[in-house]
This record gives sequence, structure tokens and C-alpha cells, in this order.
Amino acid sequence: MRYMGTLIAVKDIERSRQFYSRVLGLEVVADFGANVTLTGGVFLQTADTWRQFIHKRERDILFANHAMELYFESEDMDAFLARLAALPDIAYLHPPLTHSWGQRAVRFYDPDCHIVEVGESMDAVIAGFLSGGLSVQETALRMDVPVDYVRSRLGV
Repeated sequence: MRYMGTLIAVKDIERSRQFYSRVLGLEVVADFGANVTLTGGVFLQTADTWRQFIHKRERDILFANHAMELYFESEDMDAFLARLAALPDIAYLHPPLTHSWGQRAVRFYDPDCHIVEVGESMDAVIAGFLSGGLSVQETALRMDVPVDYVRSRLGV
């Protein structure tokens, strides 16, 4: 068994494809019309065909349900946040924040109100704490993770 990615139903596949390309830099791997495969394991499916596949009525396809998110990480969160701020049509779920474990993140909606989260990579969080003078043990304590997790991310 191998996990292949996440499929999301969308109302306008071209608009969604452009959004994921413009905002997150995802590229088209395959375009089958009603289904588009993007890099990173994201699959877009027209809501009409998705509804037929799962044998449901149009009203059964729920958008903006806040029950899941597509999660991405950025090695350069400052650059991503600056790029995101320059886009006029981003609907934020919340402004950028810092989680208790030190990871910066932002959540926003795609054109169909699916939640997209972009978080600072955990390697960048660890590197930031270490460059700020914390030891590996202090970093693990600050992040509320095992010391072995921090060491594994450092490759030691």
C-alpha cells in the first residue's frame, strides 16, 4: 500500500489550478480535463465528476467544512509570507501566527474554501532556536518534542 496524495473537489478546475500554481508554486503533472494532478500529491477533481463518482447529489458536496486542510511547509517563511501578502485575493482563515512549539504558520482558503496551511519547516524552526543560542536539549524542551526528534532532524 502506498499513499498517493489528496484529491479535492473543485468548482472551477482552471481557477483552482491557477491558484495552486500562483500561490504555492505547484506544477501540473497530468491534466485529464476533469482531473488535474499537481506536484506534491495534490489532485483536483471537478465537483460534478466527483459527485458522480461517489453517487451523491450536488447538495451533498460540502465546501468550507473546516474538517481538513492541505498542509505545506516552507523553508523560507518570511519570503512566503511576503509573497502571500502581495496577492490581493487571499482569504485568510487567520493571520500569520507562531504556534506554542515555535513554528510560524498561516492558514487561508483556496477558491473553494478548502483550508490551506503553510508552516515554517520544522528544520527551520530547530535551526532558528539553535542559532539563537539554545542547545539541542533546550530546543527539544522549547518545542515540547523528544531530544531524539531534534537530533534526527539534525542528522546526528
